[in-house]
Amino acid sequence: MISKYQNILILAPHTDDGELGLGGSINYFIEQGKNVVYAAFSTAAESIPEGFPKDILKTEVKRATTKLGIKEGNLIIFNYQVRKLSYVRQEILEELIKIRKNYNFDLVFIPSLHDIHQDHTTIAQEGLRAFKNTTLLGYELIWNNLTFNTQGFIKLERRHIEAKIEALKEYKSQGARDYLSDEFIYSLAKVRGVQVGCEFAEAFEVIRFFL
Repeated sequence: MISKYQNILILAPHTDDGELGLGGSINYFIEQGKNVVYAAFSTAAESIPEGFPKDILKTEVKRATTKLGIKEGNLIIFNYQVRKLSYVRQEILEELIKIRKNYNFDLVFIPSLHDIHQDHTTIAQEGLRAFKNTTLLGYELIWNNLTFNTQGFIKLERRHIEAKIEALKEYKSQGARDYLSDEFIYSLAKVRGVQVGCEFAEAFEVIRFFL
């Protein structure tokens, strides 16, 4: 089924959300020769720890997405203020419509519609509005999900999870967060794999699906 999709868009509220939600799948798509575009809406300059440049996440997302195989020209970075994306939701919607017009995407990934982070909610809702006529899957960030419907899965190999881990290691400014640990990344991928009878997988909510 995944073979029918050639142009894929990842919508990440913040740098690192896309890698966390589907880094293994991104690496798999690239391996399969898909065209993958990654759009990050905030580099969270206001939340950068002391000792790091305020634009460090811009540097880190470039390195991380390169590790997954995304071309430099396929990375779009916006500079909206962290935790305030809802204040500019119409502007974000207009940017999403521009992206839609400039590419012919047949598969779009957005945060889960059950994600309670205010920025993630905004990107999920505006992404749904902009791409309502495209197949849409929601990715999981379980620390923000009160509920998550595992309706879709992408089966992965160990090398895809290893690529995801290597990409996330580029986010040195984010410190030793639990969800960035190798153990957590492997464990979640293993759990999702068990659900569908393989070693590793990533799970998704099916929001819109076109046959």
